[in-house]
Amino acid sequence: MKKLFAILVMLICVVSVATAAEFETIEDLDGHNIGVQTAVLYEELIKDRVPSSTIQYYTMPNDMILALKSGKIDAYLIEEVSYGVQKKNHPDLAVLDEPAGYINATCIIGNNDRQDRILSELNAFIRESNENGLLDELYDYWIADFDPVNDTCDITGFTGENGTIAIAVEGGYEPFSFISNGNISGFDVDFICRFAREYGYTPEFFEVPFEAIAPGVESGKYDIGMNIVVSEERNETGTLSDIYYSTPIRLVVLGEDESALGFFEKLGQSFEKTFLRESRWKLFVQGAGVTVLITVTSILAGTVLGFCIFMLCRKGNKIMNGGTNVFLWLIHGMPTVLLLMILYYIVFGSSKLSGTWVSVVGFSLMFACSMIDMLRVGCNAIGKGQFEASTALGYSEHQSFFRIILPQAAQHFLPIYRNEVVTLIKETSVVGYIAVLDLTKISDLVRSRTYEAFFPLIVTAIMYFVISAILTRIVTWVEHSIDPKRRKKDRILNGIKEIE
Repeated sequence: MKKLFAILVMLICVVSVATAAEFETIEDLDGHNIGVQTAVLYEELIKDRVPSSTIQYYTMPNDMILALKSGKIDAYLIEEVSYGVQKKNHPDLAVLDEPAGYINATCIIGNNDRQDRILSELNAFIRESNENGLLDELYDYWIADFDPVNDTCDITGFTGENGTIAIAVEGGYEPFSFISNGNISGFDVDFICRFAREYGYTPEFFEVPFEAIAPGVESGKYDIGMNIVVSEERNETGTLSDIYYSTPIRLVVLGEDESALGFFEKLGQSFEKTFLRESRWKLFVQGAGVTVLITVTSILAGTVLGFCIFMLCRKGNKIMNGGTNVFLWLIHGMPTVLLLMILYYIVFGSSKLSGTWVSVVGFSLMFACSMIDMLRVGCNAIGKGQFEASTALGYSEHQSFFRIILPQAAQHFLPIYRNEVVTLIKETSVVGYIAVLDLTKISDLVRSRTYEAFFPLIVTAIMYFVISAILTRIVTWVEHSIDPKRRKKDRILNGIKEIE
């Protein structure tokens, strides 16, 4: 218990450690570890000046802050506008005087039948916004004078006569796209909402990891992807709009901690920001609900599907068994996140099936494979003599299986079944890659909003423990209820008259 407490204290203290900046120029970082967000390409700006440095890639900007403060990296690259937001939450951050370079951001247009029309309309809107000062107005409101608490975005007033457009944004990316007071907000969101109102669309926003935006748009799943950094390679492979904002890229290092808050004051502030401010505790409840929905539905559907396939194969049909073995080989040999992305961006790429139900399909297939293997192991453990004896007593083949074989087989595979349930719960944590706001994704969004790590991570872990405990308890109850050694006397003697 003392070790656990020490670890928790270390996690909290990561946020409060302050180290004087040791670097003045970009060349001073040569040979050190530098962090960069996956797929943003900022490392290309400095690779010639720090040839001996190691580049480490992170999914979210907040992860780079934690890596910097824990000593895993010595600096990281980020847009100047995002650094301004981070500095307000972490006074101990500093930047090198010289920018690493400058980037231009654009939109990538979906590869579907509306591509040319949306590209033309979006470019026209960007030109108009530059001429009438709208982009400057948005820049001042969301970036120069950004107030993460009071700044709001109007996401109403859409006529929708030209249909719905799917917009991919990076979740939890202040000040561009983030959750505020339960609604999506930010520079990119405001920009697209204004575009949609002018051209008669209704926008539907999907919060996905940055590295999944371009693949999703190019597959046709989304109509527009936001905040894509312009590069020669992307110009060749994707359809990009005109530039809608530019910004310097900064190298962030540790400076002096200017805050006067003590340890417990910071802890209380972290709790308030994580759960009480904007009622963020509701987001955790919402995320837990999505996780439970995906888990329970996948378990039930996977169990039924696996059982039905096993029943079709159990008599030794070579075609059915061959097809089933190929199915098992494909599903078991594929990483979970890859399976989900194939289903979401390719198999169901042109459909309107939400990420939540695509996740259910994917995890149902995975659990069905496990169910088939479990049934095979359980039934093979029961000697053939029992089946022959039951048929000799007058039981039909159907009755022999369900009354004699299956109850005994269940004793062998239910412990494995319980472990598969726990495994499935943990594997659902990757569904954020296909725009599902599950418990883990909500934790990421809250961390990116609050720039706090301790409470979001610890509470998320506790909630997973609780969900796992409840579901495994249910499976254990089923296992005990069919165990003949645990049956009560009245159940054992049911239908039998005792001789006095």
